[in-house]
Amino acid sequence: MERFVAVATYMNELEAELAQATLAAAGIESFLKYEDIGGMLPVLQESEGVRVLVEEERLVEARAVLNERAEEDTSSQPPD
Repeated sequence: MERFVAVATYMNELEAELAQATLAAAGIESFLKYEDIGGMLPVLQESEGVRVLVEEERLVEARAVLNERAEEDTSSQPPD
């Protein structure tokens, strides 16, 4: 039986979807979990966050993929 665990939590759905796309590009299936009462109260996403879930056995790999992406993002930003 597959068990899914949170690999990361984001402040909004857009950031979580970007992480999900990054994982998909690496061949890692993921799901989003958030509570917004069916879209009626999206403010709940901000308080609870949006979690990206992956299969437990792919957790280490998924973290590495997301960390690599974060490092690429920060290195490509222009200096202040």
